[in-house]
Amino acid sequence: MHTQLLESYERHLAACGKDNWVLVIGDLMLDRYLFGKVERISPEAPVPVMLIERETECVGGAANVAANLAGLGMTAHLCGFVGADEDGGRLQRAIRDIKVNTQSLVQTQNHSTIVKTRVVGGHQQMLRLDRENHAPYSAKDAQVLLDGTLQQLSQKPAVVILSDYAKGVLTPQFCQAVIAECRFLGIPVLVDPKGQDFSKYAGATAITPNKREAAEVCQADIRNNAILLSAAAKLRADLNLDFVAVTRGEEGMSLVDADTTTHIPATAKQVFDVSGAGDTVIATLAMGMAIGMPVIEALHLANVAAGIVVGKVGTAPVARAELLVALSQAETQQQADKICSRDQAIVRSQAWQAQGAKVVFTNGCFDLLHAGHVTYLEQARILGDRLIVGLNTDASVKKLKGENRPVIHEADRARVLAALEAVDAVVLFDEDTPLDLIKALKPQVLVKGDDYAEADVVGGAEVKAWGGKVALIPVVPGRSSSGIIKKLAS
Repeated sequence: MHTQLLESYERHLAACGKDNWVLVIGDLMLDRYLFGKVERISPEAPVPVMLIERETECVGGAANVAANLAGLGMTAHLCGFVGADEDGGRLQRAIRDIKVNTQSLVQTQNHSTIVKTRVVGGHQQMLRLDRENHAPYSAKDAQVLLDGTLQQLSQKPAVVILSDYAKGVLTPQFCQAVIAECRFLGIPVLVDPKGQDFSKYAGATAITPNKREAAEVCQADIRNNAILLSAAAKLRADLNLDFVAVTRGEEGMSLVDADTTTHIPATAKQVFDVSGAGDTVIATLAMGMAIGMPVIEALHLANVAAGIVVGKVGTAPVARAELLVALSQAETQQQADKICSRDQAIVRSQAWQAQGAKVVFTNGCFDLLHAGHVTYLEQARILGDRLIVGLNTDASVKKLKGENRPVIHEADRARVLAALEAVDAVVLFDEDTPLDLIKALKPQVLVKGDDYAEADVVGGAEVKAWGGKVALIPVVPGRSSSGIIKKLAS
């Protein structure tokens, strides 16, 4: 999957015009970090004492969305408010430093710049200090921002992002004015939502709530994914959206569109800080859509990008080079993850079938994998949605083929099979036949080569008994491991 994703990303990136750009609108803030060490408790109160070692500042909120876009090589323009204060100046300089267009930033006199200060001891965030003004922005300032936004829209960005941090920029009136203009101009609108009422986002292309936000706004049980995603589907229809992408933390994300719900597993191996992960998701999704990638591919890309940023400490955008490396590494890891124990294979088969996928099973020794094997497995995969390969262990192969076999160790045979795109899971079995494994997996399609008679296929009767079928695939003539071994020995 990741090889295809990398190829698609690079192909679409090369094909898109250099004039493609994304407009980000929303709440801007300055993120400040105080890093240090904690070695004692204060004698004045039961609180830790941190020795500050360094301070950093970076853009936050909607500005971090723009920073992610810039890091991914996409031109970004930013609309929002900054205060007429020292922190506002620092924020504007930081935005310009990351090469984001600041033409439509509006300086407001009655609000200070929003600043979030995080105190981090080691890798642990200990405290966050927020400075912000909760009063509404003045009608005059709001109109200036809307006028600037409409001017930006007239220049036809490829995608518009509404980055809502519930700080007062994205009012219902403002959101609906922007969405209506985008609909008129044919510009997709992606929303990172906040709050209890999502009606202000009605008519947008999509929203990207996290699991908690989706559960709260839908009044659904956050512990029941089926109920939650069913509620998200209703929300999509009620708001007239093309799709909803629910980010689910360590569970990955789910795409809910008009026809189906598609689950994308998480890629992060270690999580240090989830700050800004939502910004990365929506920025990468927007970038993918802006260069013409299908939504599902853009979401897979966003999922990989999110896995990168949660492995960092603090709000940090993802860079294009990091994404390319992660895609390459994820492909290797994904292949290795296909090799599973019997129990893992059973769980995967049950999960795939519960999601409506048709599971195909075949088995063999696959010693000295050759073109005939590859063709056979590709044809088997076409018969369903997921292909599980039962692989004879070394001990099992010896019983079947003699003491000189296998030529290739079972771990190597499994790894080569896992590298094939047609294969979704590889599970080793030690028995003379895969009958017990077939009974445990309960595939809907059982595949063997046409050198077998259907009545002789082990497990065939059992598969038919639970409503499945047996399929015989033509064997490629002149291709066999035994033949290769004889040729090498001659």
